Amino acid sequence: MPRLGLGTWPMRGAEGQRAVESALAMGYRHIDTAEMYGNESEVGAAVAASGVPRGELFVATKVWWDHLTPSGIRAACEASLARLRLQHADLYYIHWPSPDMDLDAALGALARLKEDGLARAVGVCNFPPGLLRRALGTGAPIACVQVEHHVYLSQERLLAVTRPAGIPLVSYSPTAKAAGEADPVLQGIARKHGRTPTQVALAWLLGEDGVAAIPKAASEANQRANLEAASLRLDDEDRRAIAGLPKNRRLVDPDFAPEWDA
Repeated sequence: MPRLGLGTWPMRGAEGQRAVESALAMGYRHIDTAEMYGNESEVGAAVAASGVPRGELFVATKVWWDHLTPSGIRAACEASLARLRLQHADLYYIHWPSPDMDLDAALGALARLKEDGLARAVGVCNFPPGLLRRALGTGAPIACVQVEHHVYLSQERLLAVTRPAGIPLVSYSPTAKAAGEADPVLQGIARKHGRTPTQVALAWLLGEDGVAAIPKAASEANQRANLEAASLRLDDEDRRAIAGLPKNRRLVDPDFAPEWDA
């Protein structure tokens, strides 16, 4: 899995397809989507038009939280693949846990998708540390965890689970929706390196052990800036300054979200 990918929420329609085509032409190879995003058809069309060999692509998609029965997961995956025009997903996630889901049954359904070749790997999104430990304890082949993670939201408790297990953590909203552009700490680090505060925020994540990131970027300029952030190396002084920023600013917290401290 490439450590830097393209997040596609909420890009739809012709604009969304153009954005994915632009990213693929620029060298992105990790594309993240979901059935809930309503853009899998656009992603599939962009992939088909790109000419990039399938073996070079890493396409991830997700099943929504109200489809977490074994039959629902299977049907959702097959529908996603049809929209994506793909024979398999490289990574297929549970998008959000459901309070009333049968965890063993849901994870078993994911495992069968992998066994049957519909997904090369399976994972979970938005699982707090306790629920992730339970999931790993079932023996399910969880290959990845995706959660909100950025300079203003720590995921150290979750990383304490993923790192020993050898499971990458994929960060969504990794630039905190460009909030760092107005942050004096990130502005200072950016001036020091001749970069932007958003690039600094992304570089901080990509410099973390076991962490990948999928920033959404619709314009070519932002896509290129995010790629360039991958080459920025922050020093110890930079990291100490970023460590001092507040780490409890959650941007994505819907009514159906799990108890994050669980």
